[in-house]
Amino acid sequence: MAKFEGTVEEIVFRNENNGWTVASVRIDGSGRVGAVGVMPFLAAGEHAIFDGELVEHREYGEQIRVKNYETTRPETRSSVEKYLASGLIHGVGPATAKLIVKRFGAQALDVLESAPERLTEVEGIGPKRAKMIAASFAEQNAARATLLFLQGYGIAPSLSMKICRAYGEMTERALRENPYRLVDEIDGVGFRTADAIAQSLGFARESAFRLRSGIRYALSEAVSALGHTYLPARELVQRAARVLGADEETVARELRGLILDGALAAEDLDGECAVYLPQMLSAERDVARLLLRQRDSVAPGALDEAELERRIGDYERDAGVTLCGAQREAVRAAALEGVAVITGGPGTGKTTSINCLIRLLERLGSVELCAPTGRAARRMSDATGRPARTIHRLLEYGGEGQGFARDADNPLDAGAVIVDEMSMVDLTLMRSLLRALRPGTRLVLVGDADQLPSVGAGNVLRDLIDAGVVRVTRLTEIFRQAEKSMIVVNAHRINRGEYPEFRVRGSDFFIERRDGAQEAARSVVELVRRRLPNYLDVDSLRGIQVMAPMKRGELGVFALNDALRVALNPPAPGRAELKRGECVFRLGDKVMQVRNDYDLEWVNDGRSGTGVFNGDIGYITRVDRAEAELTVAFDDGREAVYDAGMLDELEPAYCMSVHKSQGSEFEAVVLPLLGGPPMLMTRNLLYTAVTRARRLVVIVGREASVRAMVDNNRILRRYSALARRLREGAGA
Repeated sequence: MAKFEGTVEEIVFRNENNGWTVASVRIDGSGRVGAVGVMPFLAAGEHAIFDGELVEHREYGEQIRVKNYETTRPETRSSVEKYLASGLIHGVGPATAKLIVKRFGAQALDVLESAPERLTEVEGIGPKRAKMIAASFAEQNAARATLLFLQGYGIAPSLSMKICRAYGEMTERALRENPYRLVDEIDGVGFRTADAIAQSLGFARESAFRLRSGIRYALSEAVSALGHTYLPARELVQRAARVLGADEETVARELRGLILDGALAAEDLDGECAVYLPQMLSAERDVARLLLRQRDSVAPGALDEAELERRIGDYERDAGVTLCGAQREAVRAAALEGVAVITGGPGTGKTTSINCLIRLLERLGSVELCAPTGRAARRMSDATGRPARTIHRLLEYGGEGQGFARDADNPLDAGAVIVDEMSMVDLTLMRSLLRALRPGTRLVLVGDADQLPSVGAGNVLRDLIDAGVVRVTRLTEIFRQAEKSMIVVNAHRINRGEYPEFRVRGSDFFIERRDGAQEAARSVVELVRRRLPNYLDVDSLRGIQVMAPMKRGELGVFALNDALRVALNPPAPGRAELKRGECVFRLGDKVMQVRNDYDLEWVNDGRSGTGVFNGDIGYITRVDRAEAELTVAFDDGREAVYDAGMLDELEPAYCMSVHKSQGSEFEAVVLPLLGGPPMLMTRNLLYTAVTRARRLVVIVGREASVRAMVDNNRILRRYSALARRLREGAGA
């Protein structure tokens, strides 16, 4: 990183929400150059030192891409006047700035700071206005000092802006008292960042603030990264001790204090102390209670069973299908019960069962169809020929501050709700859905329990099946049409612990044998760039998805994303780019939203709303470097604009992890497999990846790696007490 020193001539553009600034700077001993970056308090007339790199912009010429900057107060009459006229100080415009400098000269800023009452000596400024100008000047100085204080501890300017907005002039005082509060109160600040600040401020490593924050961090990581709803106390103590570098006895003592204070919750589960974040304990209890309430809210005999059989027969005749015994049982259970589960693998007739069920339940009232993601909802709609929405849309999500419009006070007016891809539904989303159901509304949960569990905390579908408190129908028969697909056949073989077949003529399931990582990576790129688009007549970006079990390594998500982008969307004249840290976003890039942003606005054919969610896939359709913004068009037609401070919500999606693929379906899936950690290379991960493909699966790598995954039926336990709560609540 180089240093550039000069005087700010003009602020060309500033985004007031995130501080992104484009400035014109006269470099000492050189000419004018643009400077771009998060510089919220930079003003014309200031002398500044910029840390960054000099880049050549195709449209705007040379620019300094600024990482950090520091300024000194203007000292000449002209620079002081430019600073005062910059608009940073309320009540001072160009004309007033000229008058102030005419009266006080280069010492004008000293007057504002130490003797602001003298502003009344300037024509047109009375006592009230002088007070307002002085207050604004003091506020700017305080905010600038706070920003420099934060940047001094390595906090990026964009994150510093968030912190400043949260605490205002009390920022420095708040952090000196307890920097660990940032972890709980500021999105984007983790324990390690707060810990670094605390160490710089002289906090002891055995500080109670540090120990308690580290314990909460260890538990929060287990919830967000591993999907647990709780941790056993002994395991939490061990995890936190590793994070903190502290002895377990000290950590255990502070954990007891957190529980006594109510900051964490604890329950005895079969003689083991289970420690929860309070919100997760509340969610688990609510889901158990509400599921049982919904189950019991439909009276036995509400439907005449003979009439039900007649209607099933009518559907079979009209649709030209014959339901197998398990499908008939699934349909009957879902029509008769308050809550019913239908589970099964690909090709087992889940869609036919849903279509029959819709026909039956429509006589009882409206039937709402929903799924956890936009892609899954669209697949459901295509399969049924009826509107299907995301669960968030169904519940009318209005932004993080507003939450769901549909809840216990404003429930859904529906006779039945059918949820597809239930394996993806986490505990907190399930609670929101259950809260919005009226007693008497039938709830039908459809999914494949053998797929990977939800990204979010909990294991709702599996727990509900294991609890044995609602009717569960397993569809296992592969139908004749599906039997022609080796994707379906091999998916079931994998699920049963049998090796997939690769040697079937005319197959839609192949292996391209490669022994080295570089060779395999080249094959992956060539398959996506040329061979599969020609073979299937599909678009490389929209029809083919590369998935990887791991993120790192030559065949990991990161490396393959880089290689595929070079092949599919390389730099080119007129192909604009925007940089965020080490990541470059380019016009035409395939990207994925990597966390829920409930407040991000979108438009879609004249409609508008808020909320873009983890796993949504889209394409960059516009890059505006001047305003540091880009536009992403998602697969379901929504378009959202991202400013510079929001780019960490996006990642390239030329290759994605198998976990991120859940709920999606692609024409073709390319899966590189050359070995990896046993905790990742598992049977249900392979099964999940294979079932994402509609027309073709190509595995690139070693057959031995595939066999090892089939043999590895290790399923990482998720700590969850939902099944236990359901059994206890049902008196089972």
